[in-house]
Amino acid sequence: MAQTILGLDIGGANLKAATPDKRAVSVPFPLWKQPDKLPPALAELVAQFPDAEELAVTMTGELCDCFETKRDGVHAIIKAVRFASGGRRIRVWSTDGAFVDSEQAKANHLRVAAANWHALATFAGRYVPEGRAILVDVGSTTTDVIPILDGEPVPQGKTDFDRLTTRELIYAGVRRTPVCAILGLDGAAELFATALDVYLALGMIPEDRDDCDTADGRPATRKYARARLSRMIGGDSETVSEERVQQLAEECHWRQRGRLSQNLSRIGDRLADMTSVVPWVPPDEEIKRMVEFDPEMRSHFIKLQIRFIVSGSGEFLTRQECPNAISLTHELGPEVSACAPAHAVAVLATERPA
Repeated sequence: MAQTILGLDIGGANLKAATPDKRAVSVPFPLWKQPDKLPPALAELVAQFPDAEELAVTMTGELCDCFETKRDGVHAIIKAVRFASGGRRIRVWSTDGAFVDSEQAKANHLRVAAANWHALATFAGRYVPEGRAILVDVGSTTTDVIPILDGEPVPQGKTDFDRLTTRELIYAGVRRTPVCAILGLDGAAELFATALDVYLALGMIPEDRDDCDTADGRPATRKYARARLSRMIGGDSETVSEERVQQLAEECHWRQRGRLSQNLSRIGDRLADMTSVVPWVPPDEEIKRMVEFDPEMRSHFIKLQIRFIVSGSGEFLTRQECPNAISLTHELGPEVSACAPAHAVAVLATERPA
């Protein structure tokens, strides 16, 4: 009987766990505020999977500014995983496309730091085993745009520093990104509102009265989201109309979509340069699925023969930007898609016995 491997994705704001058989749990954990509490928090998460015999790990939390360097962050996270493991075998995914043990991870910290995107792209490649594809994973904090060729990730950058330059990483998501980062000089340079408020106001994220992880600590409802957004333009809920707030939310949404479209176009062109392109005409049913996509961009991607794989809690942001997409929310279910890198390392570790 095959052993059960638990995948862990240790981020700066959330801890995520998943198994190959599609059990998944995500818990909020502001690592930058309480790094000393990471070991017991991980142990509590692992305890929810008593049948787990091995841990497959990936991380992004090493970037938190509670750690002086990424090296310190990787070492602290590995130490916490060892505490939580209860003696189980630990394997850590690296951007070399292979697992390493915990000591190798510490010795080669930049290869395992922020490697969750690479694990997810490696897993997702099975959905498009031939030809060109782009993985678009939109999370609460960041968006990964990863080129895939014949089922294998072919990124230009492997560290966050390089991936920002190559446009394979957009440091913006659909919940935690400050609205001031989206608006720039067109709004108040203050943490009055986040992207969560934008998508609450637009009805793209459901309300949650129990969620007070917002800019002002008030609930994640449309009423309070509009109040927070009104402050971004120097007003409040009494002086700024609902219509004006709605316009502001739509503007933020369009700016995020525009940035995503630019990055997709750039990476699509790079993929096309790797091999020759033969014009392709999609079957009728695929054209129907793309009717709401921007005509110019749709034509561009059809010509380049690019398929899309989309995932993450912000998958809704990709629906009009990515024609003919394979949705991991559909393939795996919403809970697993939100924990996709954790599921990915669990599956990859199962397929690649130590």
